[in-house]
Amino acid sequence: MTPAPRVQPESFFSTAQWRDLIRRSSWRGVALLVHCWMVIGLAIAAGVVWPLSLPLMIMVVGTRQLGLFILMHDAAHGLLHPNRRFNDFAARWFGGSELDVYRPYHLQHHRFVQQTGDPDLVLSAPFPITPASLRRKTWRDLSGQTFIKQRFGTLAARIQARPAGASVWPLVVHEAKAQRVFLITNGVGFAVFTAAGLWWAWLAMWLLPMATWLPLVSRLRNIAEHALVAENNADPLRHARTTHANLIERALVAPYWVNYHGEHHLFTQIPCWNLPESHRLLASKGVTARMEVQPSYPAVLRLASSRR
Repeated sequence: MTPAPRVQPESFFSTAQWRDLIRRSSWRGVALLVHCWMVIGLAIAAGVVWPLSLPLMIMVVGTRQLGLFILMHDAAHGLLHPNRRFNDFAARWFGGSELDVYRPYHLQHHRFVQQTGDPDLVLSAPFPITPASLRRKTWRDLSGQTFIKQRFGTLAARIQARPAGASVWPLVVHEAKAQRVFLITNGVGFAVFTAAGLWWAWLAMWLLPMATWLPLVSRLRNIAEHALVAENNADPLRHARTTHANLIERALVAPYWVNYHGEHHLFTQIPCWNLPESHRLLASKGVTARMEVQPSYPAVLRLASSRR
């Protein structure tokens, strides 16, 4: 397998510009983690105080759950904090995902992005799809079917494939061990909220967003980043897509500058908070005209569902 072609930063930025773009921060990553959890906490509180706001708060929390993943993604590149041990500690305990499992998988994606060896090709390969197919996928996400399949699909397949008469229990124990972080953290959260007399708030404003809005915005993110991007393209400028996002899209679909995915693949050393500046500098030199850039998420979805 041949790695994806790369670019040299000095072809696009001055030495001073590049130094500023890749500079790690001892406080920005931490501040973004704090911001993410604060937004989640305030949204849950708003849902408790004003139940009529629940639909909106579910979207807000689900998007910030994606935000935790995005910050963990930065940590996988060692960008969340200049101290690598603290970088990994913060991602493991506050980023909401399995850093050690994700990191090698994701770095392989970067090494072979949109090439034959890219493990994420399966996500972009089906596109374009029909509008009806997109509606079905959206319904599966919002109805919780995608979450159940992703979270429990492996266990269900193993149970179905087990020899006749074999016990299910060892399979359940094995899966529980594999998902122990998810089970423990959610068990503790549910216990804390139950002790406060708010068990329903945990279910309605943490697990429900995780099972509905999070799968949907994760799908939108995957579509925007690589769907309809040509495979085995020799031009690094066209290995991923950048999607412009307005305020509503940033709040409910694309938090923490995840929409600047083209820049991220070109320059993996740039922390997420500097991606907008890298885009501005590239645009000032006319480079973005050669990149895959779309004006909005609806525009991307129209392209992705253009098959008739």
